[in-house]
Amino acid sequence: MISSSSEQWWAGAAGYQIYIRSFADSNDDGVGDLEGIRSKLGYLSDLGVDFVWITPFYPTPGDDWGYDVADYCDVDPLFGDLDTFDRLVAEAHDRGIRIVTDLVPNHSSSSHRWFQAALGNSGAADRERYRDYYIWRDPPPGGGPPNNWVGYFGGPAWTLDPDSGQYYLHLFLPSQPDLNWRNPAVGDEWEGILRFWLDRGVSGFRVDVAGGLVKDALLRSNPQLQPIPPGASRWEQWDCFEHLHDVFQPESQEVFRRWRAICDRYGAFLHGETYHLDPRGMDALLPPDGMHGGYWFAPMHIEWSADTLWEVLSGPGDLADRLLWAAGSHDMPRAPTRFGGGEAGRERTLAMNVLFAFAPGVPVLYQGEELGLGDGHVAPESKLDPVGPDSDVAAGRDGCRTPMPWMPGPFNGFSAVEPWLLSEPRPTEHTAAAQEDDEASYLNSHRRLLAVRRRLFETEGLAGEAADWGRDGDGAVIVLRRGSVVASANTADTETTVQLPAGSELMYETPASTCGASAPLPAQVRLAPRSAIVCRTN
Repeated sequence: MISSSSEQWWAGAAGYQIYIRSFADSNDDGVGDLEGIRSKLGYLSDLGVDFVWITPFYPTPGDDWGYDVADYCDVDPLFGDLDTFDRLVAEAHDRGIRIVTDLVPNHSSSSHRWFQAALGNSGAADRERYRDYYIWRDPPPGGGPPNNWVGYFGGPAWTLDPDSGQYYLHLFLPSQPDLNWRNPAVGDEWEGILRFWLDRGVSGFRVDVAGGLVKDALLRSNPQLQPIPPGASRWEQWDCFEHLHDVFQPESQEVFRRWRAICDRYGAFLHGETYHLDPRGMDALLPPDGMHGGYWFAPMHIEWSADTLWEVLSGPGDLADRLLWAAGSHDMPRAPTRFGGGEAGRERTLAMNVLFAFAPGVPVLYQGEELGLGDGHVAPESKLDPVGPDSDVAAGRDGCRTPMPWMPGPFNGFSAVEPWLLSEPRPTEHTAAAQEDDEASYLNSHRRLLAVRRRLFETEGLAGEAADWGRDGDGAVIVLRRGSVVASANTADTETTVQLPAGSELMYETPASTCGASAPLPAQVRLAPRSAIVCRTN
């Protein structure tokens, strides 16, 4: 059994994100669930991950697929119950896998009892107690919303409550009202929520919208950079403003300092959705006494080139050991799709994951990435994402959320019935079953990568080694030197040469590589297009 109090257990760990609705359906209702995850613990153990982050499984109306939480201390019957969760945690621990859950503290569902009480639906006493759990304001003298803030999903960030005549704030959907983190009672509630899950054996939390909890005390309008053009997408609307007052307020760090103290007592890993694309902004979101780490989103926004890859890898500098490195998530197009699609996109993603595996910080695979999956194809009539109903892949999230392909056949073995999100079947070679016995498959390539990573972290003491990033092969090869380990990735579509220290031992190569098993390697090695190698030096 894993001890929940192990100090800094995430140093040297590798993670795996599970989008619960699409991972594995155990009861054939078309929706993934906790029992489905439990049934795949052997697969996750064989893959070699140390923890899994599970997206929200709490009671929810499902307006934003679970990120609209109606009860923070229970399990939605769609996904199981608390007993199922406890079994999952215990059996995962028996296999050496820790469970990390998703916290959604910026907003609740409008069906949460707190918000319903704030509306006055449970009596005057409850209304007085819970009204200040949320952010309410009168309209200005001329009418309309209290300020010019826009929601991250598009449109105004305010909705009028006709009964009270006041507006309430929501940075996401109107059914996701923002909590008022300037009210100490909200903080007290959340400390109890953290302890509830920590006492059940949870080993950490991923904090949703970690940059958005506390809002400007005066709710001042944001500077507007340009008018919102007609028909603007949600991204374009958001980018029309300088977000000085709605997000990234320094007072949020006080929340995380309190949570850090709680998590440290349990040996739990507190990390956040720190959505900033500039390392300097990340530095402000991750002070040394705040969250232990945060996701670095820049790699999820790039197209493939040596220069852009270099920037997102080397840019964080000394901050890198506080980062979680991920090529994709349930909110962004999958990396193989962004990196050109087809075999080229898959090879590029694996090469980047080789560099992630040995960078300071924590690498995290998004479910199916180990199979080389690009975005699934969802027909226009089957699209469900409330923030991306059109055909623009950058605006919708359905393509990266299609069900996990476990085997050939109906619905790729995810479920015996039509899944919640209907998509074209994956070809046989993209399924886990087909890749299981293929040594050159992406599944087995990721298994070998994580096994080599674990071995080198144990034998070479990499957790304490600084990273030295460089470029070779006329700039096409990104090179990471960390202690006695050198990881090199050729970003070009042509073969190129990389210099290695004399007597280097080849520890890992991607299937695209042609280095072979020569030991020791020559001082000059020809790297195949879109391939990567890992060596140990003397």
